[in-house]
Amino acid sequence: MQITGDMLIGGHAVRGSNPPLLAFNPSTGEDIATPAFGAGNADDVALACELAAAAFDPYRKLPLATRAAFLERIAYGIAALGDALTERAQMETGLPKARLEGERGRTVAQLKLFAQEVRQGLWLTATLDSALPDRKPLPRSDLRLQKIAVGPVAVFGASNFPLAFSVAGGDTAAALAAGCPVVVKAHGAHLGTSEMVGRVIQQAVKAMGLPEGVFSLIVGAGHTVGEALVAHPAIKAVGFTGSRAGGTALMRIAAQRPEPIPVYAEMSSINPVFLLPQALAARAAAIAQGFVDSLVLGAGQFCTNPGLAIAIDSPALAQFVDTATATLAGKPAQTMLTACIHAAYEEGAQRLAQTPGVNALAHGQAESGPNQACAALFVTDAPTFLAQPALEDEVFGPASTLVRCKDEAQLLAVAEHFAGQLTATIQMDNDDLPVAQRLVTILERKAGRLLVNGFPTGVEVTHAMVHGGPFPATSDSRATSVGTSAIERFLRPVCYQDFPAGLLPEALADGNPLELWRRKNGELVRG
Repeated sequence: MQITGDMLIGGHAVRGSNPPLLAFNPSTGEDIATPAFGAGNADDVALACELAAAAFDPYRKLPLATRAAFLERIAYGIAALGDALTERAQMETGLPKARLEGERGRTVAQLKLFAQEVRQGLWLTATLDSALPDRKPLPRSDLRLQKIAVGPVAVFGASNFPLAFSVAGGDTAAALAAGCPVVVKAHGAHLGTSEMVGRVIQQAVKAMGLPEGVFSLIVGAGHTVGEALVAHPAIKAVGFTGSRAGGTALMRIAAQRPEPIPVYAEMSSINPVFLLPQALAARAAAIAQGFVDSLVLGAGQFCTNPGLAIAIDSPALAQFVDTATATLAGKPAQTMLTACIHAAYEEGAQRLAQTPGVNALAHGQAESGPNQACAALFVTDAPTFLAQPALEDEVFGPASTLVRCKDEAQLLAVAEHFAGQLTATIQMDNDDLPVAQRLVTILERKAGRLLVNGFPTGVEVTHAMVHGGPFPATSDSRATSVGTSAIERFLRPVCYQDFPAGLLPEALADGNPLELWRRKNGELVRG
């Protein structure tokens, strides 16, 4: 597939009129000279949004089987790009080919999972309450409920997942599954990869005879295009994965519109790992090895990177420190996604090192090439952590801090102190159960996913997964951006009162023509 540097607005390739952008190879520190990508402007955004608005009703009213087949066609098209896709993504991100092949598999799988979800129709929440004409003192009307799509959705590609959280990633898959047209703003870190995937979606739209506005891909430098996208009145919801500053900026724009809209932003998390005493006593070295491996995975460029460990002082903790120090010292530096991300990581690690009461424990191996992240582990005590709000800030990359507590009370105080997180992990043995129970009560209020005897990196795409959490991990703790429940972000309920049979949507029709599981007069039935 040839990469042209064009935007994809509806069914057309459109050359942006603003100064062109170049892709960047972080492994070499050099721009990728060809092609140049034409940057769009507010007029391009408006055209894409107007096409999406025109496509909304025809697209959302398609048979469920057609919508599911559309998602599957996208999945097969991405798989068919083969090595060309992963090689371009590797050039633009510096990520290893094996990692990108796994991410492509995840992207394909989650599209197929949403296709299955669409066909099953449980997300419609079809509910029927029969009329009670003889009820006293007043009769009850016939009431029926289903969920429908909210409208066109703006999606912002993430820097750290060029496939799974990008043009055809989880936000796009969930929105298309819900019946929402999508306008994607490509991330500047992987422009060519974005165009390749975007062309697959554009071709799928055309092949299935769908309205062209079901999908558009916009390119733009700075904040202007993204701000115009969120502000456009046709857009009814936003999916975003990125920095807290970026997410909160979009939230402000969305809230100040004449019609405010929800922004589902996944932003920042330090993902605390609690090392309980008996677990450390039994397997401190193994826990340390697993912790360091999770810390440096993908150069630490995961939203679930374990940025904090909390433990009570003991000889077993000393063994954890010794093993973690030795393990980290053997970890080579890795290429980060962009020069800006690398600079921010270096600044964050330096800030930790210069914080009073924080000391460096260990570093990984340094490299001389461009954008190389050297892993780092720091240590502090609970009083210092509780007194220094900056120690809660995410350092995006392979840096983590160990918080030493003198007793269980301090450990629980640290847990209570946290802001919202995507994950929280407990390393425990059976004898740790009493303190673990107290921890879980706290952590349920703090995080969207709780783990026992694991590590937070690695987010499965399943029905039960939650990738979300209280602010500032996300903008809305009620939502998840991974798993089939992600579709709920782009739906709203509608009640149909005393509708004649000819007006009822199929999901609520008598006789259940779609053969859905429905709640009828309080009971789940398939009939």
